[in-house]
Amino acid sequence: MKSIVENLSPTRVKLAVEVPFDDLKDKFDEAYKRIGAQVRVPGFRPGKVPPRILEARIGRGTVIQEVINEALPEAYAEALSDNDINALGQPDIEVTSVEDDLFKFTAEVDTRPEITIPDLTTLTAEVEDVEVEDAEIDEQVEALRARFGSLKGVDRTVQDGDFVSLDLQAKVNGEEVEGGSASGLSYEVGTGQLVPGIDEQLIGMNEGDEKTFTSTLVAGDHSGEDADITVTVKSVKEQELPEVDDEFASLASEFDTIDELRDDLRTRLERAKSFARINTARDAALEAILEKIEFELPEKARESELEARKHDAVHAFDHDEDQLNAWIEEQGKTREEFDKETEENAEKSLRAQLVLDQIADDEEIGVDDQELTQYIISQASRYGMAPQQFADEIQKAGQIGALVSDVRRNKAVEHVLSKVAVKDASGNDLDLDAIREEAIASLGQTMNVGESDEPELDELADAELDAADEAAASDEAAASDEAEASDEAASDETAEKSK
Repeated sequence: MKSIVENLSPTRVKLAVEVPFDDLKDKFDEAYKRIGAQVRVPGFRPGKVPPRILEARIGRGTVIQEVINEALPEAYAEALSDNDINALGQPDIEVTSVEDDLFKFTAEVDTRPEITIPDLTTLTAEVEDVEVEDAEIDEQVEALRARFGSLKGVDRTVQDGDFVSLDLQAKVNGEEVEGGSASGLSYEVGTGQLVPGIDEQLIGMNEGDEKTFTSTLVAGDHSGEDADITVTVKSVKEQELPEVDDEFASLASEFDTIDELRDDLRTRLERAKSFARINTARDAALEAILEKIEFELPEKARESELEARKHDAVHAFDHDEDQLNAWIEEQGKTREEFDKETEENAEKSLRAQLVLDQIADDEEIGVDDQELTQYIISQASRYGMAPQQFADEIQKAGQIGALVSDVRRNKAVEHVLSKVAVKDASGNDLDLDAIREEAIASLGQTMNVGESDEPELDELADAELDAADEAAASDEAAASDEAEASDEAASDETAEKSK
């Protein structure tokens, strides 16, 4: 086999390859066997038809096409290897000539740019200082108040923040929308969680009132269409929040005073922000590397990354462009601004991937079976799937290689963090390993971490705050159980007296 390389750009090549049929004898034998098993020739058993007779029956061109289809992937891979080409993405392959004794094809493909990684020990990544504002603690306290608040029926019109029980019915062109009705639905006015415009319509209504208004449906078969929405208010309640005092602290936590509760919330927030700096350091370290090097992005790879991000964006809204545009508008952006931001993020992500791949090559970083298995388990958990099911789906989609690349890049990031100096905004050196160990030690029990099941770094900070929520939920449940027990005891006592 012969191959010639033409450099189309610094990041794209064109291969011209000649493959002699003499090199493909095994492929021809396999093709004759496969085709012969499907062709009926009188006097011969299936699969036992001599090649000469088979060619006379179906034509040599059919056999050659079968051979070429089988040989192309291997010939392409061999040409890449022979010419030391690091290909990116899928090639554009064209068979240019089929002759009596050989076939020729061309393959255009993106290649990894030449990247020289700077001395990582000379770089510094800066992360923010850990600071917790009083307002952040106040926000946590308010969340606890809401959790331990109670609902009380009121005899007045609906106001913003009220909790209402309501019936809903949606009709399009006079026909009831399938799945567009609900009865006894509990809703907090002002959250914007139902159809657009319902909050404004509810405000001012009384218990028992019914109103019909027009709104645009944002989901289902009639998404984007105007519908007549009929809403009936069944009840109106307001939330009564407990006073922020020592009694509340005892109810909502393990602490006796509100000052102790606030101190604990501050500690949790500080710890969560400290853990979050591990991921921030990753981004900052990569940014420090990218600032030191310039290279041209492979165009096809750039387009693929951009298209993948655009697909993910619209997929998040059930492939409804109108919903996506409405969300973009809610963020205070135009579609043009969103598209530009998406393009910038795609290019930045691709640059980071290429840099990490180069580092992995330079450091000869590999991935063993245990590391891949552990990554599959963690990803399966993230998607709510059984590990074997996730692995089967990935294998069916031909994405095992992508998972290996993910693990390899993650290991490259860890190498970067072991070399780059990480400091906070005050200039203090940070020991990320110590922060990581503290995170795992403090959250391991909560997250059921075993020796071979280390939590993802980006889960640690969230888990710290979740722990506070779980503790509060536990206290709330205990308080609720205590109240129920008290009610049952009172009920039993009343029943006993009435006998």
